Amino acid sequence: MADKALSSLSITEEFSLKIQKSNRKERIMRFAPMIVLAVMILFFSIVCGHDFASVNNFKAILNQLAIPLLVALGLTFVIMIGSIDLSIDGTVGMAASLLGVFALNSRFPFDFGFGAVLLAVLASMIVGLIIGLIHVYFRIPSFMVSFAFMYVCRGIGLLSYSGQPPTILDPVMAQLPKIAFLGVPFITWVALAMLLICIFIQEFTAFGRYIYAVGTDESILHAVGVSVNRVKVKVFMLAGLCFGIAGMLGAIRLGQGQIGVGTGLMFPAQTAVVVGGTSLAGGKGGVINTIVGVLIMTVLANGLLIIGVNPYIRTGIEGVIILAAVALTVAHGAKVISK
Repeated sequence: MADKALSSLSITEEFSLKIQKSNRKERIMRFAPMIVLAVMILFFSIVCGHDFASVNNFKAILNQLAIPLLVALGLTFVIMIGSIDLSIDGTVGMAASLLGVFALNSRFPFDFGFGAVLLAVLASMIVGLIIGLIHVYFRIPSFMVSFAFMYVCRGIGLLSYSGQPPTILDPVMAQLPKIAFLGVPFITWVALAMLLICIFIQEFTAFGRYIYAVGTDESILHAVGVSVNRVKVKVFMLAGLCFGIAGMLGAIRLGQGQIGVGTGLMFPAQTAVVVGGTSLAGGKGGVINTIVGVLIMTVLANGLLIIGVNPYIRTGIEGVIILAAVALTVAHGAKVISK
């Protein structure tokens, strides 16, 4: 009898220890991205001195993170439901191309003004809508659907300007990249405003709670009568909105509407979301994590540039450091594959 009681006590203690260990690990993982960011800032401040730790460079970092932040915000919600969106490069490039074509430009007779902005962003949202509908109703994995649409959007973008990118001549759009408030460019303020909107959606709306629920356990929403499919489609549309704004701002900054505006954004965005601590399995992380991840990526690129690392090997160094950051910040376990 005493042995049974001892055995029962041992099992209880072992379970309790496992829970404590899991909670301790969870707390460490929650703060790991911020620790990585702080270590990077300290390292580059020591190595680069005033070239890195200056107000002007801080403003430069804020300017550099605007487009990546917008893209990563949209991707965050998709990953939170356990899906993935690989259409980023194409969707962003398409939005930039359409803005260049339908705003006052050097090649086409269109001058829709602000309507060109709405058209470009709406087109990106429609792409998100179609991806979401195909994913949920045809039961095709999101990465396959979105990967296909990356090329569809590239084709639309290239076709829109027939391979010769138009220069944006709209006087208001031409001035926007030059406008700054408190030394921070207008484009960055738009990205920060979108960040606040996404935080509000995530933390203070029923839709935000549904996103977490879908990523955690879809049966929870089924039990209360909420359409999981509708939530997923809305998430892809929200991602399309963010990608469209990123493309529009990228074209305005460049002064030209072309598909190249979206080139190379997909990998950094995915890395930023994961490094920030949002789980690929869904249900964990969020927008706050993503801003930390984007800062890690931006500070890393900025610091390596200031150090003067050869551009041909900079990408490789970034990859190695990112891999180390992911290893330190991402929880390891069986549930890591996206849906």
